[in-house]
Amino acid sequence: MTMVDALTEVTDETFAAEVIGAGLPVLVQFTADWCGPCRQLAPVLKDIAFEEGDRLKIVQLDVDRNPETTVAYGVLSTPTLLVFQGGEPVRSMVGARPKRRLLEELSDVLS
Repeated sequence: MTMVDALTEVTDETFAAEVIGAGLPVLVQFTADWCGPCRQLAPVLKDIAFEEGDRLKIVQLDVDRNPETTVAYGVLSTPTLLVFQGGEPVRSMVGARPKRRLLEELSDVLS
C-alpha cells in the first residue's frame, strides 16, 4: 500500500493489543464523528502516518463508541492526542494543529 487511506481504528476491545502492546510509539487520536477539528486533523495524521510509519503508529478511537478507554485515560475533549511509549501515555495534546507543529511536538518521540 503506497498511501494510508484511513487510520487504523481501535476499540475498547483492541486497545490493549494495538496500543499498549505495540513495538513502536503509538499516537492515539480520540475522535468523534461530530467533531469538526477532528476531521481537520485527519489528513494531517494520515500524512504523518505515511511519512513516519516505520517510527510511529497512528490510530483513532471513537469516544462515543468506546467509553471505557476514553474514561480510563481521562479524555474530556476531542480531538485529544495521546502518545504511548512502552505501553504508557507519555504525552497529551488537545486540539487540532498544523502538521509542522505536530511534527515538532513529536520530534522527541520520532528521534
